[in-house]
Amino acid sequence: MKHLHIICFTVPYPPDYGGVIDLFWKLPALQKAGVQIHLHCFEYGRGEQKELNQYCASVHYYKRNTGLTGISISLPYIVASRKNETLLNNLLKDDYPILMEGVHSSYLLNDDRFIHRKKIVRLHNVEHKYYYHLFQTTTLLAKKVYYYAESLLLKKYEQKILGKADELWTVTNKDKDFFINQYNHQQTTFLPLFLPNDWQFSAVEGKGDYVLYQADLSVDTNEKVAIWIVENVFRQFNISLIIAGKNPSTYLQKCISGSNNVQLIANPSEEKMKQLIKDAHINLLPSFSNTGIKLKLLNALYNGKFCVVNNNTIEGTGLDNLCYIANDAVTMQQTITKLFQQPFESSEVVKRKQILETMFNNNHNAMQVVEWAF
Repeated sequence: MKHLHIICFTVPYPPDYGGVIDLFWKLPALQKAGVQIHLHCFEYGRGEQKELNQYCASVHYYKRNTGLTGISISLPYIVASRKNETLLNNLLKDDYPILMEGVHSSYLLNDDRFIHRKKIVRLHNVEHKYYYHLFQTTTLLAKKVYYYAESLLLKKYEQKILGKADELWTVTNKDKDFFINQYNHQQTTFLPLFLPNDWQFSAVEGKGDYVLYQADLSVDTNEKVAIWIVENVFRQFNISLIIAGKNPSTYLQKCISGSNNVQLIANPSEEKMKQLIKDAHINLLPSFSNTGIKLKLLNALYNGKFCVVNNNTIEGTGLDNLCYIANDAVTMQQTITKLFQQPFESSEVVKRKQILETMFNNNHNAMQVVEWAF
């Protein structure tokens, strides 16, 4: 019988946002592969979830030390606030391998009591780059100070402490190459995301009559992308754009209101969003950050027709040949105009289905975890 400890930086149920989808859907896949999972979750607002018990041999919850109690001058806040002696003592009761979800969950790498244990860190992005991007995009001074300080501490931590892990598993090849080439962490491997079991490939051939940008519009950087698309790509452009997503600001609504060819759909249901993606001729998904892998890209590839992205969205994902790449407004206009003159062909559907179902095969990827962890 194979036993595995998994430490999650949050409670991974419900899988209702991008950061927890990989965490949650790994659990049923590993259970199916014969792994007895001992799950350890930091709880700070999501509550204890009985649903997790059906996939795990045991589930433990720990309070995160938020606020001043979680601050350290030498450790990143996201790590120091998850230091918990009860967790460490529970892990010391046996010698099972330990999988840490995110840099956030990796405090035990600082503890010599675990020096001979099999220790694996699942890296969801290059965390210090992500925090530096937040520093660049936020306008609030207090947040700017926090994000900048955290990015510096994370860079030092990633470089020094992560080298104590036996293995690092990244979500993109780009991140794998970064940890190998920049930090000399040679024990780094690419492991694709675990996706929902009910994600069925449903892209179909044909034509749509609009371009779609979909995102959580309450996130600053997504709002900035939406405004950039409206002002730089679709201003005086005779093709229709729909922007859809959660909680758009009044400022974004005002920016869109002056455009005859742009429509805003606020807070669409999951079913409505899926239909918008499916009916669009082009899913337009540029990004201002190049961290991790964007679930909205995978959603578009599974359900939509043409995808137009920039390098930040696609680099290192292995999905380059399923998308059209445009890195500036003029190239985007040219690419959109060209694609609107042709249907999405059945040959594109077949190629996309084969690549996606091979890369994001939960059962196969769970067997990889078993092979690497044990």
